[in-house]
Amino acid sequence: LKMSKGTVGYDVITYLADIGQDEDFEVARKKAEKLGAKKVYIEDLRKEFVQDFIWPAVQANAVYEDRYLLGTSIARPCIARRQVEIARKEGAEYISHGATGKGNDQIRFELSCYALYPEVKVIAPWRIPEFYNRFKGRIDLMEFAKKYDIPVPVTPKAPWSMDANLMHISYESGILENPKSHAPADLYLMTKSPKDSPDTSDELELEFQSGVPVKVTNTKDNTSKSSPLEIYSYLNEIGSKHGVGRIDIVENRFIGMKSRGIYETPGGTILLSAHLDIETFTMDKEVRRIKQGLSVRFSELVYNGFWYSPECDYVRHCIAKSQENVDGKVQLSVFKGQVYILGRESPKSLYNEDLVSMDVQGDYDPCDATGFIRINAVRRYHKADEAPLCLLNSLQSSA
Repeated sequence: LKMSKGTVGYDVITYLADIGQDEDFEVARKKAEKLGAKKVYIEDLRKEFVQDFIWPAVQANAVYEDRYLLGTSIARPCIARRQVEIARKEGAEYISHGATGKGNDQIRFELSCYALYPEVKVIAPWRIPEFYNRFKGRIDLMEFAKKYDIPVPVTPKAPWSMDANLMHISYESGILENPKSHAPADLYLMTKSPKDSPDTSDELELEFQSGVPVKVTNTKDNTSKSSPLEIYSYLNEIGSKHGVGRIDIVENRFIGMKSRGIYETPGGTILLSAHLDIETFTMDKEVRRIKQGLSVRFSELVYNGFWYSPECDYVRHCIAKSQENVDGKVQLSVFKGQVYILGRESPKSLYNEDLVSMDVQGDYDPCDATGFIRINAVRRYHKADEAPLCLLNSLQSSA
């Protein structure tokens, strides 16, 4: 919102981010103009969404509470960044959003805006008593929209809210608020049901450099993609076709309540499997142990809205450092809702075939394992008289 000095009125400038959702943007533009917007910004952010936000999440193996791949959470700082750029360009004093007063998005949008534009003021209708006392929930808003001929995608037939972008679609609220209620079969818009998916698999080869996907090739039909947006879009296409990436979970919101969410993340699910595999293949064990902890912390920070915080910036840099040797290719199969790893190769592999082989001695003396086992067994016994006599004699002899 841009206030005009010396007047009581204000100008409304609307902004819509194209981050890969299936939407008629020209219809959205006309809708905004019809409702009185002075200026309408529709920004194509798909490329930067993948490069600046999804790729760091892939490097991190970002998963919140073991299951949620953060499709909505990662999109919010991308949307907010451009919103702030437009607000500064237009000299806007206020920024507004439609996130509810109970959810995470209000926190994500506002923390991002305050980090990038500290002096801005935020108008959040769902936290204004005059608004939420008039509109108790989505049903009241649907009736208002109908009364004033405002088109909205939510209907009584499909009474749930959706958030769609290139990475995923999420569904919540309405009939889904009962955690026991099964999701209707027609809810899913991004993926086929695994039972209706093809009876033949697609086999892909994913190539990584520094933990970032640089190429995907379908080894059956030789389709190949190498730009970030093309790679992610193609993985979505393959994952959707085979019903990959559906989850139905209850999660802990940052604001302090549990919520039920259903998510479809086809491309992200394929990438998570492939990246985990090439990372384990190329990364030192102890480095990876530390990196796993950083991944959990990164996921929590992103979920809670702290993308632009100094601690999240620090964690992202640490994760990027850990990815310097994560180069190589992973071969996988996508079939009936699952991703199956078939093989991997890397010029920076830490895997030594001769060392691990059961058929070749390699540069390893099995006798060394005896002392290794005995030393690690010492801590199992709190009192000397509890230890096996053979172990005590062995240790005394060594001393």
